[in-house]
Amino acid sequence: MTFHARTLMMTWITMFLIIVFVFSGVRNLTSGKPGKMQNVLEWIVDFVSNLVGDNMGHEKGRPILGYLLTLITFVFFSNMLGLIPNFSLNLFEHFHIEFAQLNKIFEGPVLSSPTADINVTMALALLTISMVIGLGVKHKGLHYFHHFIEPFKVFSIIHIIDMLSKPMTLAFRLFGNIFAGEILIKVILMLPGKSVLGGIPPMVVWLAFSIFIGAIQSYVFTVLTTAYISQAVSTDH
Repeated sequence: MTFHARTLMMTWITMFLIIVFVFSGVRNLTSGKPGKMQNVLEWIVDFVSNLVGDNMGHEKGRPILGYLLTLITFVFFSNMLGLIPNFSLNLFEHFHIEFAQLNKIFEGPVLSSPTADINVTMALALLTISMVIGLGVKHKGLHYFHHFIEPFKVFSIIHIIDMLSKPMTLAFRLFGNIFAGEILIKVILMLPGKSVLGGIPPMVVWLAFSIFIGAIQSYVFTVLTTAYISQAVSTDH
């Protein structure tokens, strides 16, 4: 087993930022005139709640609401983390700090997106597909697996491939978009003329586009998770 220290630390930073964000929104919680942060949090809750309600109904979707809220915020913050302009001052190398190989872990740009690591996106995808199967069995019992042989037993091969492809597509779609975005940021910084304009015009354009892509990917991941769970718990034929 290999531990990716940089990815672990970036994940911890992401979790810390989410905790700060949430607590800043509920610090002065009120039913009167809410502050800006409370408005943002309420908008996120309403957005996810409506998404769940439209797909499977609020009653069935209530148990997974907390998971979906955590999922969309974690993926969004993770996607944004690698876009923050940051440059390593090589402090660990300058002061010859080799404890836990921190000089190697933080070599180069300090911040990066946890979702630019396939291990993170695959873990999220496997967690999602586990919930799909678990909630399917909870609502339908062992009859949930009956759909694998519908309408004919030979179709079981197709259904199994479909089930295996769901976490693969979830993981690689998110990973591919975020990883490609970080690579292109490095490429833009290497463009000719960077010494004249500092790479500012193309960087600003790409960062704006990357923010849009990061937000869309967090939305897509959450929507697909909701859709897969909705299919598993649905009683419609």
